[in-house]
Order: sequence, then C-alpha cells, then structure tokens
Amino acid sequence: MKVIDKIRGASGNDGRTVFSFEFFPPKTEEGVENLFERMDRMVAHNPTFCDITWGAGGSTADVTLDIANRMQNMICVETMMHLTCTNMPVEKIDHALDTIKANGIQNVLALRGDPPHGQDKFVQVAGGFACALDLVQHIRAKYGDYFGITVAGYPEAHPDMIQEDGSATAEAYSNDLAYLKKKADAGADLIITQLFYDTDIFLKFVDDCRQIGITCPIVPGIMPINNYKGFLRMTGFCKTKIPSEILAALDPIKDNEEAVRAYGIHLGTEMCKKIMAHGIKTLHLYTLNMEKSALGILMNLGLIEESKVSRSLPWRPPANVFRVKEDVRPIFWANRPKSYISRTVGWDQYPHGRWGDSNNPSYGGLSDHQFMRPRSRDKKLQEEWSTPLKSVDDINEQFMKFCLGKIKSSPWSELDGLQPETKIIDEQLSQVNLKGFLTINSQPAINGEKSNSPAVGWGGPGGYVYQKAYLEFFCSHDKLSSVIEKCKALPSLTYIAVNKDGQSVSNVAPNAVNAVTWGVFPGKEIIQPTVVDPASFMIWKDEAFEIWSRGWARLYPEGDPSRELLEQVNLLFFSINCSSLFFSNNWLHEFSFTFAGAKELLLG
Repeated sequence: MKVIDKIRGASGNDGRTVFSFEFFPPKTEEGVENLFERMDRMVAHNPTFCDITWGAGGSTADVTLDIANRMQNMICVETMMHLTCTNMPVEKIDHALDTIKANGIQNVLALRGDPPHGQDKFVQVAGGFACALDLVQHIRAKYGDYFGITVAGYPEAHPDMIQEDGSATAEAYSNDLAYLKKKADAGADLIITQLFYDTDIFLKFVDDCRQIGITCPIVPGIMPINNYKGFLRMTGFCKTKIPSEILAALDPIKDNEEAVRAYGIHLGTEMCKKIMAHGIKTLHLYTLNMEKSALGILMNLGLIEESKVSRSLPWRPPANVFRVKEDVRPIFWANRPKSYISRTVGWDQYPHGRWGDSNNPSYGGLSDHQFMRPRSRDKKLQEEWSTPLKSVDDINEQFMKFCLGKIKSSPWSELDGLQPETKIIDEQLSQVNLKGFLTINSQPAINGEKSNSPAVGWGGPGGYVYQKAYLEFFCSHDKLSSVIEKCKALPSLTYIAVNKDGQSVSNVAPNAVNAVTWGVFPGKEIIQPTVVDPASFMIWKDEAFEIWSRGWARLYPEGDPSRELLEQVNLLFFSINCSSLFFSNNWLHEFSFTFAGAKELLLG
C-alpha cells in the first residue's frame, strides 16, 4: 500500500497522529540481525511505515534491497526504500525498482544522494541522473502510478545552499522551495524533511510551501539526540542550526550519555508537541537504529503504550501489496510467522474471508531458511536448551520451564517467551507438560472479550473476540491412545494426530476446516482469522518434527546421549492438535476439557 494512502486514511478516519521510523543498513551480518530484532519490537507499535536508507554513494545497495524485502515480507511493515542517483546509471536504478516491485514494495524516497566517497561535490554518473527531480520524473514515466514517491524537503534550504555563516540567502531559500515544488509537480506525493531543531523554522517552511502551491503532506523529520558527539557530527554534516538554548542545556551534561539521552527525549517530545499543536498529524523519527529514544518520545506523547500493543489481527498482517487482503491463516504457525510467510511466498491467491478461498495452495518445501535464527536467539537457545538430558522426564521439565516463563526461548517459536494470552493458562500447561504432553502451541477459550483487551484483543476497539480452546502437543503412542479413548466420550472435542512418518488418526474429515478464532465488529462481517485445517497440519507436522533435530538436537555434539534421546523421541512421538466445539470456559459441567480441565483430560 502507498504510504500517502495510509496517511490520508488516518487523517480521514479519526485525525489521529501517525508516526514512522527510519533505519540504516548495518555494516555486518550480525548488525543486520540485531537490527531486525529491534525493528520487530518497534514495529509492534504499529508505525505507518518504516524506511531504509540507501547508503552513501550507493555503497549498501544490495544490503538495502535485501533489508527492504525482509522488512516488507517478514517484519510485515509498510516499507519505503531510499533510492539515490549517486553512482547509479539508469540500469541500476531500474534494477532496484524492479526488485522492490517484485517484492511487493510500493514506496520509494527519491534523493539525489550525497557526493561519492572521497569527493566534496555530487558528480553525475554517466548514464545516470543529475538530481532527485530527474529520478522522480523517470519513476513516474516508466512505472506510472505503481509507486508512492516521497522526496526530501529542507526547512533551512539544501546544505549545498547554506553558507559559511550557517544560513542560506533569501534567494537560495526561495530557489530551493521552487525546486521542491517541481518535484511535487513531477509526481512526488509526500515530503519528509531534513532534521531540524528549531521548530519555528520548520513551521515557517510548511507555511512557505503552502504559499507557493505545494499541497502534499509535509512530514517533520525528528532526530532524537542520543549522544553529544554524534549530535554535533550530524548537525555539522547537515549544516543544521542549533538554537543556543539547546547547546546551553547540553554543555553541562555532554559527558553523561544517559543524561544526554534523557534530554534528547525531552527535547524531541516538546518539539513534537509544538508541531502537533499546529495541526500536523505525522511524525517521522530518525532512529539511528536505536529504539529507546524514539519510543520514549512516542510514549511521552501518548501515541504508544509500552505494555499495550494493539493488533489488527491475531497475527501481524502482511504489508506486501500482493497479499494485503490475506486475513485467514492456519493456527499451527502462530509462533513461527516468518516461517509461514516464507513457505507461502508466491501463492496466486491468499485466503480472504474464508480459508477455503485459497483453492488448496501448495506450500513451499522445508529449507535451511526455516531453521535459520539470529545469533542472539541461537545463543539464548544454546544457554537454555542444551542442558544434559538423561530421560524423557528431563525433556518434560524443559517444556514445563518454558510454560512457566523460567526460560524465554523455545526451538518451536520465533517469538520471545510466552504470548500474553498463553499466560492465562500457563500453570495448567506446565502441569500438562510435566506429565509428558509437550505443548508447542495453545490458546485459551475466550467468550466475547472486548476487542481492546490487552491479553487477547485484536481488531481495534468496539468489537468482541471469541476463541475455541486449542492445544497442540507431542506425546508418546501410549499417551495418545489414552487421549483418544477419553475423546470418544467427548464429541465436542476434535483432534488430529500424526507421527513423523505420516501415520495419522483423527475424528474429523480431511477437508473439515475449523475456525478457532473470530471477531465481531460494528458494520463488518464476522472475521475468522485463525483456523485448524487438516491438510495444512500435515504440512506443518514435517516442520514441527524437523525442529526436534535441527532446532534442538543439533545444540548437542554428534554422539551425545542427549542428542540421541531427542532423535529417538522425534521418531516415536506423535504430534496432536485438539480444539473444542465450545468457546466458553464455563463448560466443566458438560465435559472436562477446558484448559483448566486439560489436566483432567490429558492426565487422567
């Protein structure tokens, strides 16, 4: 979706203030993985979009393209990619644009770019463009209306026009505004400004733009002060005016990084308050790949709450333009959403409204990609899951520790710790695991909880959400037999069980799709975003069993008794999912399977 449409939509709906984040490509692979972990946390606060820079002189072109793709399709945030003219002949520019278009990205920030490395002035490359205006015109001419195009605005005039005294002449400033209007007239539909620290200069700039007929939204670029030396370096490079009162406030604390950061959050908050008071409802935060200051400003403004993250669906909706209508998924990948996305790339049609609309799509096969983890997560798993295992009881205890929050990672989850709704039933789950029913996915029964509930809510305020109780676990053949016998007396309980070799038993038809989550909202049809689909479960089981080997056993060296025990369990255990017909937790009088009663059902 185009960012301009999202901004206009927010303005037209309730006039709320929206915000966005900028990141830059780290220099190392480990830095990139750390960035994605930080980005994942920040995106949970629902920014309108995030953008990724191109790098000086096009030096990070390949990295930027890869990061932009992962942002859009794995982090699932509307992504805007910077694109510059520096060292970029038109063939390279088109390659970049074709790549992001194929990846479902619709937003570009068109820039001239900084001078090439080692040079003081911008030099037009042979076969390339001289300025951002040329780039805007080219994008519109070749790609029509597909891309939303953003351009840069300079409240103090472009740095090339700023003189040694730190200011631009009135003529230079006027010429820069006229050039900005040319970019808007050529097809740019959004302006994001260079950083500034004098809000009066920014407000005057907006007014001056309106006076000459620039009508598109103008988004203030806010760069929090994180450390003193970095602040001076950045403002010096951009030739940004620093009000004397800011320098006076920083001078006595310049060697205290925490104090500087706290002041930066305070200053950024006050700047945004003043801007918002003038009717501007969009903020763009230059994060410098750091989260605390940007989130601190937004919390101070009341735009986010650290402990309350709103969700439009139980899972993070895709941003890719080709799958934006997708609103139904199997529950099995609830804790491995990136794996699900990677295995469903390229579907001709994504489920919308009902799972059956997917026309039985084909999942991608398992590859190394599904088992790759960021180094920090791999380290955490190594610390928490490589303890010596002498018996199956030790395995049971590991699962129990995870359910009680004593360990924060799980080989079967890409997420950090238990999700809020699972904590409702963590005590019951721990007991189930201790007895040898090893849970990897679950949800409590919910009967008409308000849709803004911090633990189970989704879809925004004004609605009600419902969930059938759901439990997914591994167990031995003997324990499975006892479960099946008890389920025969409980017709409201459905189950599907399968082992690694594909031997299965179930009390549901192969094509019987079961909605286990739904929401009711004013003026909308009932939304059913999560289902139990038997066919998809048979796909998921391959991944679930493979994790025993490639996610857990591999943490131990070859020949280690713990590794051999896990491989044996992988071969002998069954994977089972159970869901109940009822979504209320007040059904103990009818049968014993609730999550409070799961212990009664499974433990006997």
